[in-house]
Amino acid sequence: MSYLFTSESVSEGHPDKVADQVSDTLLDEFLARDPKSRVALETLCTTGQVVIAGEVASESYVDVPTAIRKLINDIGYNRGAYRFDGDSCGILTSIHDQSTDISRGVVGMEDEKKSPEEQGAGDQGMMFGYAVNETPNYMPVSLELSHLILRELADIRKEGKDMTYYRKGKLRSYLRPDSKSQVTIEYDDDGKPKRIHTIVVSTQHDEFVPALEDSDAARKKAEEEMLEIIKRDVEEVLLPRVFEKLPESLRNLNDGKYTLHVNPTGKFVLGGPHADTGLTGRKIIVDTYGGRGAHGGGAFSGKDPSKVDRSAAYACRHIAKNLVAAGVADEVLVQVAYAIGVAKPVSIYVNTFGTSHVGLSDKEIASRIEKHFDMRPFAIEQRLKLRNPIYRETASYGHMGREPQVVVKTFDDLLNPGKTFDREVELFTWEKLDKVDDIRREFGLDKAANDKKS
Repeated sequence: MSYLFTSESVSEGHPDKVADQVSDTLLDEFLARDPKSRVALETLCTTGQVVIAGEVASESYVDVPTAIRKLINDIGYNRGAYRFDGDSCGILTSIHDQSTDISRGVVGMEDEKKSPEEQGAGDQGMMFGYAVNETPNYMPVSLELSHLILRELADIRKEGKDMTYYRKGKLRSYLRPDSKSQVTIEYDDDGKPKRIHTIVVSTQHDEFVPALEDSDAARKKAEEEMLEIIKRDVEEVLLPRVFEKLPESLRNLNDGKYTLHVNPTGKFVLGGPHADTGLTGRKIIVDTYGGRGAHGGGAFSGKDPSKVDRSAAYACRHIAKNLVAAGVADEVLVQVAYAIGVAKPVSIYVNTFGTSHVGLSDKEIASRIEKHFDMRPFAIEQRLKLRNPIYRETASYGHMGREPQVVVKTFDDLLNPGKTFDREVELFTWEKLDKVDDIRREFGLDKAANDKKS
């Protein structure tokens, strides 16, 4: 039976994403200086104000206000007209030590008989990972397109060459940092993506067409003209760039007959934290699979990897992606659950949604996972290299489906003013397909492939 499925994304300038990026930027600052740091930070941002609260246990010192101000300006909130900008916003910090009742269950290193491998989970709960063979990076196509639209919109804004107007004799982008997208995909009777059904783009913008007089009619006319220009630019500038970047396997989804909604409410000048208070962890579906699969409910940003809400969710994605890439199934959901302070998971669950290509039940597939993926928290940290400053990059445009890459990140040396230090780190390690060969051997898929060739 055919059906429609929708996913949304939000930009780096969305207030909730600003909050996520603040929390993860501070996490990176602590981990860059002390990889053993235990961090759990929450951020609230609103008109002219950023509030940081949480728990930190670290040997390092971080210049919290400076790091936050630089981030906010980098996102694009660098003008007083936004009523929230990096240079002038107030910053209130309320950070205290991690609870010893929690830390002894997680670390327990004062007990000399306890090895690092026995590090307990930072909390109870269940985490999920998901993968599907709809796209080259094994993500749901509706979410992949939603993210791509907003990444391209941000690039256009920062380039300042298109979607522009003249102000005081200079060409400048009318785009502001806050934006949202939504993509609906039509699936065929076999449950395969058939076509793009609907696209929604809402972008904050300058008031670049002034009303010619002080009247409701003049203001309405100016708003209609702005909306017409924005819609034209979305159709003629943004979406062609998006479609050009689609993998060849997905280009047939664009039949040119999709429904397009651009700024459906009309004018969108006031946005960002001024118009809508942002909070860490309020976009967890955008962060993961766009409503596909499942979610355990725990947010990611601001949490060091001892918090299994984050690290185990990454590990489950790593498992699911490698299982699908190896050909075990077309679609895989992996769940893991923990008890606080206990290293070994209380359960591991797999659902292949009837798409398995091996002669085993989902329970049997789950039982074989543990041979190749140690799901104890310390093992996850080591395998995925999670005690590194790799988290700011995760805090916008999704934690999953990203490109693994090695980068060099530069941090201020706070003990030697004016100097910096570099850290080479590997981003998005949970997206690596480094277990495919092992999995194929485990499930006899190499033999099956060879038999088919012969």
